Amino acid sequence: MRQRSTAIAIFVIAVAAIIPSVAFAQAAEVAPKESTLPAPLDKRFLDISADPCVDFAKYSCGNFPKVYPIPADRSNYGTGALVGEHTQFELHSLLQKVEADSPSRTASEQKVGDYYASCMNTDAIAAAGLKPLQPELDRIAALKDKSDLTALLAHYQLINVNAFFAYGEQQDFKDARKQIALVDQGGLGLPERDYYLRTGDAAEKTRQQYVQHVAAMLKLLGESDYAATADAQKIMQLETALAKVSMDITSQRDPKNVYHPMSVADLTALVPDIAWPGFFNDSGAPPISDLNVANPDFFKGLHVLLQSTDLDTIKAYLRWQLINGMPSSTLPRAFDEEDFKFFGQQLRGQPQQQARWKRCSSATDGALGEALGQIYVKAFFPPESKARTLQMVKDIEDAMDREIDTLTWMSPETKTKAKAKLHLIADKIGYPDHFRDYTALKIVRGDALGNATRAAEFESRRQIAKIGQPVDRGEWDMSPPTVNAYYNPSMNNINFPAGILQSPLYAANATDAEVFGHIGAIVGHELTHGFDDQGRQFDGNGNLADWWTAEDAKKYEAMTDCEVKEYSNFTAVDDVKVNGQLTLGENTADNGGVRLALMAFEADAQRKGIDLNSKDSSGVTPIQQFFLAYGQNWCGENRPEQLRLQVQTDPHSPREFRIIGVIENMPEFGKAFGCKAGQPMMPVNACRVW
Repeated sequence: MRQRSTAIAIFVIAVAAIIPSVAFAQAAEVAPKESTLPAPLDKRFLDISADPCVDFAKYSCGNFPKVYPIPADRSNYGTGALVGEHTQFELHSLLQKVEADSPSRTASEQKVGDYYASCMNTDAIAAAGLKPLQPELDRIAALKDKSDLTALLAHYQLINVNAFFAYGEQQDFKDARKQIALVDQGGLGLPERDYYLRTGDAAEKTRQQYVQHVAAMLKLLGESDYAATADAQKIMQLETALAKVSMDITSQRDPKNVYHPMSVADLTALVPDIAWPGFFNDSGAPPISDLNVANPDFFKGLHVLLQSTDLDTIKAYLRWQLINGMPSSTLPRAFDEEDFKFFGQQLRGQPQQQARWKRCSSATDGALGEALGQIYVKAFFPPESKARTLQMVKDIEDAMDREIDTLTWMSPETKTKAKAKLHLIADKIGYPDHFRDYTALKIVRGDALGNATRAAEFESRRQIAKIGQPVDRGEWDMSPPTVNAYYNPSMNNINFPAGILQSPLYAANATDAEVFGHIGAIVGHELTHGFDDQGRQFDGNGNLADWWTAEDAKKYEAMTDCEVKEYSNFTAVDDVKVNGQLTLGENTADNGGVRLALMAFEADAQRKGIDLNSKDSSGVTPIQQFFLAYGQNWCGENRPEQLRLQVQTDPHSPREFRIIGVIENMPEFGKAFGCKAGQPMMPVNACRVW
């Protein structure tokens, strides 16, 4: 439920989200086979027929699709997916042990095991049908007047049904010690607002498929063909109107655009249709006098829509939002299949759904992440992995300190403040110091939908209860098994869950060059996020504050404009180009991260007396190993539908451009591989921010 006004800067080593559904032809559940991880530098992936100075993405990763073609149950596949899949096998091995109904299980093991077992029990889900959902449908049917919406919407927000808008809590941008309430735009079923507004045959086809999908789901809820078709059209009209008053995804990246503190009385003036004091009370929030209304114009538009939309259309919209908000794996098979048909096949190009054990492992991690994570780190995350990673983080932070000293465009005044922020960054590795307490969460064996709903409400109430409380800077936003990493500008910390610290990204048997090229570049990426176009707007304490001189800010924006133009020239699929403005923060972090990792690697090699230009038995130098390791972070490929979706919604550039977009800005690469000025990977005019 939690909606952050400024997205946490996430590395996203695995782009595709898990899509909750099943395949059309439900195959018998097959026991998972053993999973193996690739080597830190896997020579099988290299395409030595390619010229590294012309296309380093092809050279470093060209044969990956031959070794690992995209499985039928994926919309993309790559290095991160391999690591993520291996983690799923590890989680499955743990879940198999705790799912058995045994009195010897601890309380946490009981909840984790019963949640997983309930998700796997398709017979119980089929037998229950829509009975677990009927009380929610009855709430909608009982609406007699629009004034009844307040209590219903408050309840729905608790169970992750963001009808009409989104609600949650956040750190106050201007005072990071405070946690405040937040309301933001929401209420859409398609991935983001431009799906409703974009022109062209592909966009129109997606909208038609979406309307057909909504109608199909409403039919499964019991509506007649005629009523479902008519209601689906009305829902599309309503959501399109919501999209028109929503802020575009690129504009939302600027924290100043989504920070509008106001009183509850001011919010009530914007949308008097909702009794806001009652809404906050019904959600279980402590007394609220003021909050962040991220997009006031959206709420002005919402008022107009609530006034002009008839109650029957609102009821149809609420039924759709309800069924769309439920994890489809907890619903009867027909719902699950229809959900996958649109969101999996049509939107992402994924031919087949993942095996149920994979989806249920992920679902259990999503609902009970720190309970399962506590079991995971005990089994699979040795203390030496944490210690070695912390040392690398320190080395890369030292490199950033030296980098700030060398910047010719930054004034001494801004350098002093940049270093102050750098020295305040907190490094969190592996898992939290204190694991979350799930005692109050009720898990009932055999009640998959009820468990999912109660878990969502448990998490929502946990977050809402933080409003007005001191900030817990030890809190994590990812579970320990997650194969990812992130930087949080309000917390000013970098976070590396245990899941990402596996081969090839991190391996105990890797060379220093491979370690710095793989996980070192990711560490540098997250560190650079503190100084990208979003992160630079926050100071070392996590407050939205302008600590730059006007001249330095102007120079910074001129340099980032170079990156915007560079990446906007990359064509992702068909006629769709990368959005250089949307991806600016991640591109800056990629470029800065590799540069910092290289600086730290060079300093480490100097301490150890290693000659970085000496060749190993295969004729590769340590510097070349470093760049090859970085390139292999991004091996893989995407289905065209997934690639189109990513470019239109994701602030991360597609994988091949995360390789070449960085490499062509690194003269050190050209020197290492003997490239000539003017070759594609060594252009005459390169971009550099950090």
